[in-house]
Amino acid sequence: QVTLVESGGRWVRPGDSLKLSCAASGRTVSSSTMGWFRQAPGKEREFVAAIRGFGITYYAESVKGRFTISRDNAKNTVYLQMNSLKPEDTAVYYCAARGLSGSYYSVTEYDCWGQGTQVTVSA
Repeated sequence: QVTLVESGGRWVRPGDSLKLSCAASGRTVSSSTMGWFRQAPGKEREFVAAIRGFGITYYAESVKGRFTISRDNAKNTVYLQMNSLKPEDTAVYYCAARGLSGSYYSVTEYDCWGQGTQVTVSA
């Protein structure tokens, strides 16, 4: 059984930094495409970042330069370092996994999802 467990979400002020973690079991992160997605109230779930293969990374334009996705193969964990947070980054953040090939940004292409962790950015 594959499980993904996110952690690290909390309330922060604009400009702060936050690091999310996604611990995987039953699936090897280095042999998967691992993605972070987010969903704000009343909006569709959207792609944030992904990592696959030999550490190739992808980012949504809205977070490029502020967020960094990484992984620790020994811990089978994926991270999302978020810097210069803005109120519009407020959302539930989800970790997801899929195979190595195919789309890295499509919500429907991922076959395993975590429960999500809430990130709130406000003054």
